[in-house]
Amino acid sequence: MTFSIVARSDDGRLHGVAVASKFLAVGAVVPAAEAEVGALATQAYANLAYRPQGLALLRTGVAAADVVAGLVAADPGRAQRQVGVVGAEGDGATFTGAGCHDWAGGASGPGWAAQGNILAGRQVIDAMRDAWLGAGVDGPFAVRLAAALRAGDRAGGDRRGRQSAALLVVAKGGGYGGGSDILVDLRVDDHPDPVGELARLLDVHDLLFGRSAPEDLLDLDGARADEVAALLTAAGHPPGGGGLEAALASWAGVENLEERLVPGKIDPVVLAHLRAMPS
Repeated sequence: MTFSIVARSDDGRLHGVAVASKFLAVGAVVPAAEAEVGALATQAYANLAYRPQGLALLRTGVAAADVVAGLVAADPGRAQRQVGVVGAEGDGATFTGAGCHDWAGGASGPGWAAQGNILAGRQVIDAMRDAWLGAGVDGPFAVRLAAALRAGDRAGGDRRGRQSAALLVVAKGGGYGGGSDILVDLRVDDHPDPVGELARLLDVHDLLFGRSAPEDLLDLDGARADEVAALLTAAGHPPGGGGLEAALASWAGVENLEERLVPGKIDPVVLAHLRAMPS
């Protein structure tokens, strides 16, 4: 009743899961991940105990294939289970019990595993695999996961229809303000086009919490500083005693763009958003 991909970034710093299903709030059931440890998806008649148990095994350095073997060996309901696992290094691993509803199966390779059940056919897994491997190693990790999920959806996805989707990505210190390891945690719980809506939410997430490359940042001085001061004044945040950067921080906090602030610089995304503000 679900299709998913679990993966690790090429540099090993990020782990994540993308999943979709004809099932309410699939993101509350299937994905689990821990920064610099690994990620897993438990589905079909999901055994939620696989999530803490699998991460605990990965934390001790057990390989993904051995994690899968250990989880299913200890589970009397394994014939109806499906699970995908990726660790801190090496190949991903996937398991599909013989009792899962057709079509059910998976594929895996270095740093990834894709799996699904009650699918339109094998082409769903093939499409996710091809999208993941062909998305380009330089593409943002979360975008690559979402693209793989979208490819599976377009190939037929869950043969019962669409309802929910989710994307979970972890990285050490990658969360809001550096206070957690949860880089992306987006869920579409009930929607006619959950995978498309997930992609839209990821775009919003990138706008608010992404960061432009250091070489793309603009110096906040001279004529650009004058323009920013004028725009901030028009937006109701005139530079005062605290100076231009304090006014910019005040405005950015209201607009939820504070994660894109860099001292002495301005992110071009922030500048574009400021220029688009009604005067």
